[in-house]
Amino acid sequence: MNDHVTDPATGAFVAHRDLLFTLAYEMLGSAADAEDVLQEAWLRWAKVDLTQVRDQRAYLVRITTRQALNRLRTLQRRKEAYVGPWLPEPLLTAPDVAEDVELSENLSLALMFILETLSPTERAVFVLSEVFDIGYDDIAAAIGKSPAAARQIAYRARRHVDARRPSTTVSREETRAALNSFQSALVTGDLRGLLDVLAPDVVFVSDGGGLKLAALRPVVGADKVLSYMAGSLGRAGGTFTSEPTTVNGNPGLILRLDDVIDGVLAFRVDNARVTGLYYVRNPEKLTRVESETPLTSR
Repeated sequence: MNDHVTDPATGAFVAHRDLLFTLAYEMLGSAADAEDVLQEAWLRWAKVDLTQVRDQRAYLVRITTRQALNRLRTLQRRKEAYVGPWLPEPLLTAPDVAEDVELSENLSLALMFILETLSPTERAVFVLSEVFDIGYDDIAAAIGKSPAAARQIAYRARRHVDARRPSTTVSREETRAALNSFQSALVTGDLRGLLDVLAPDVVFVSDGGGLKLAALRPVVGADKVLSYMAGSLGRAGGTFTSEPTTVNGNPGLILRLDDVIDGVLAFRVDNARVTGLYYVRNPEKLTRVESETPLTSR
């Protein structure tokens, strides 16, 4: 008989694994680091006396949060030496993630890029309260603070994020329309046609990690973004193709150069105009865009 069927600790961990992975990924923006956090969480969970645990899900969330916080602080130091902007690792996700509007919004590269501006503790509290609807008593236990302090941190983090994200929810159709415009422009080479789609103050963020050519800082403004894209396409020296996909629960494009994946492009759309473009080229972050990663907040 398979051990994991009869072992209560393993059974509980497996039952909540997708939730714990999603939590760690949302905090870290890296699937590889999230997997490492789950390994560390499992080692601690395996030593727990289950007869003393009233709520296994809450206990597992607490362990995972603590390990993710430790890893996030290490990542902060790594990111300081990173070449250019640091974008989250894009994940190919199943349709059910896209159907969960709240989850897909929280998993979007646009929002996760904003989360990079929070402190590790603020990010943990924001993710636990806003994405996973964890109560403040449990959040406090996970971060080693009082419930009152957790509430204050949540308020501060929410205010910070709300000031930087769209105030209105954009329909999936609007995002798809923008994506289709980009596809047409890439196929025809008529990038100027995108001026009707791009907001005047659009921001283009690219992540090459020092391994692929990318802008070392965000490019701001429709004309500058188009000039940068045109220059990049001109230097590529091959044939670009694009494939619609679902990245982090949201519409995106996988771009290929001569049939080899060059990067993943995600969009932020406000009022039917593209206000943010996020292009991940770092090959170390493109390992999970050809097979689905299960994500859930439940």
